[in-house]
Amino acid sequence: MKRNLYPNDYVESTYVIDFEKLYQEGYRGIIFDVDNTLVPHGAPADERAIALFQWLHTLGYRVTLLSNNKEPRVQQFCEQVVGAEYIFKAGKPKPANYRKAMERMGTDADTTIFVGDQIFTDVWGANLAGIRSVLVKPILPWKEEIQIIFKRFIEALILGGYRIYTRYGDTIQPVPLRKES
Repeated sequence: MKRNLYPNDYVESTYVIDFEKLYQEGYRGIIFDVDNTLVPHGAPADERAIALFQWLHTLGYRVTLLSNNKEPRVQQFCEQVVGAEYIFKAGKPKPANYRKAMERMGTDADTTIFVGDQIFTDVWGANLAGIRSVLVKPILPWKEEIQIIFKRFIEALILGGYRIYTRYGDTIQPVPLRKES
């Protein structure tokens, strides 16, 4: 159970990941959480998110936004970025919609990577679906719904264990990082 809560990697931000190198490694699909992964909770797509999605589209990625949020929130964000699909009210951490996203993108667990900011929904679900999971630090961790804030305290304990696990674990897969961030 503990291993399902540990990401394959933990990085500062979505925007430091070198997606071009991941593409060269054979990844063709990316599943993203939205809030606090790409933009602050509830915020529209900003210039940085729009530029990222344009770049991912240029590289040839298929991208799906997977969110437990309601459709208006996810649809609005999706309309602001290039070449993404979305699944709302995804029921994360249940793996069914991770699999549905891969099916839509024409990818599988070996060619898909997941990026999100929460352990109990994002990482756990990606791991249950067999997808390489990358946890990012939340953009604004204390500007969230109260139940998410409470979960952040438990996540901090899990991340303490994760730091020890990274020394001895065999499932850590560091993602390549961009040189300039």
